Amino acid sequence: MFTFGKNKTESRLTGEFYTNAIGVMQGAGALGAGIDCGDIPQAGPAAPASAFKTYANYVALPASEAFRIEYWKLEEAKIRRQPPEKELSRRIMMVVGGGSGIGREVALLAAHRGAHIMVADRDVKAAEAVCAEAREIAGKEAVGCVKIDIRDRKTIRAALDEAVRQFGGLDILINTAAIFPASPDGVITDVMWGMTLEINVTANFMLTDEAEPIFTAQGIDASVVLTSSANAVVAKRGTEAYDVSKAALSHLVRELAITYAPRIRVNAISPATVVKGSTMFPRDRVIASLKKYNLLYDEKSSDDELRNELARFYARRTLTGQPIDPRDCAQAILFLAGPNTPCTTGHIFPVDGGLTEAFLR
Repeated sequence: MFTFGKNKTESRLTGEFYTNAIGVMQGAGALGAGIDCGDIPQAGPAAPASAFKTYANYVALPASEAFRIEYWKLEEAKIRRQPPEKELSRRIMMVVGGGSGIGREVALLAAHRGAHIMVADRDVKAAEAVCAEAREIAGKEAVGCVKIDIRDRKTIRAALDEAVRQFGGLDILINTAAIFPASPDGVITDVMWGMTLEINVTANFMLTDEAEPIFTAQGIDASVVLTSSANAVVAKRGTEAYDVSKAALSHLVRELAITYAPRIRVNAISPATVVKGSTMFPRDRVIASLKKYNLLYDEKSSDDELRNELARFYARRTLTGQPIDPRDCAQAILFLAGPNTPCTTGHIFPVDGGLTEAFLR
């Protein structure tokens, strides 16, 4: 039996109602016929036919009477009083890198907007924590979590299959996972260079390549949003591996948009440095950056206080003077992913506070 609804809970309840209806039919048919229909699933212990003083076998209502009940004025009035559906209602979304930073904010914001969400991350505990937060917003049946390693097609495929198993399909794929290579002496080894390109570029290709058959089989519009960086167009010393990987990712977005058109839209955001909540900014890297820019700081300050100081410094280089918050990026991602941009594909959406060095050339 397949049941449908505008969300997973409604689909489940539809199935339960119908299973109970089957039980009613079976039970009525067994009355007086000497048939033991046993326990009916979902209906609880069935009363034996001997418990009834009078009985008659089950007869369905005429179609005209069923129609009158279904379109009863009071029933229609009840439906009209229901709140309007949310922006991402009926959409199933996988957020890769959803255990922290921008990905976490995407998952929580999508929960507020009515999506069904699969939080995917290499860090299972982080994914589970975000999953619990999102369930508080959207309900326990609307959110799931799964482990993923975007360097491995097998785990990518397993994560996508789990999303389909739990929610019935996939409409939106988002990836915020990336690495920023760093070392105490500032030297990026060949191994680190290769890993940066593998995770920031090749993994994005594999992720979308594995999702494409699902989108195509469904035959409905779908959306992919990846995460590039302002570094993709701002050349500088010391961050070559990261910058080159993001430049390659930006062009990959354009290539995929052409390849997957017209059903699948592919876009990306291009944030300036997002310090808050980012796993790419551990305490050591933050302190190293503060020293690099000759910024005063207190060794006793908490990690968040140090990150905020660095974020304020980066903000002073932009036109708006505002630190880039993960939620700002999440808003942009869901704008591109959702129904408000049906004619936008192959584009890189800046979320950089007005970083003039990153203006289009």
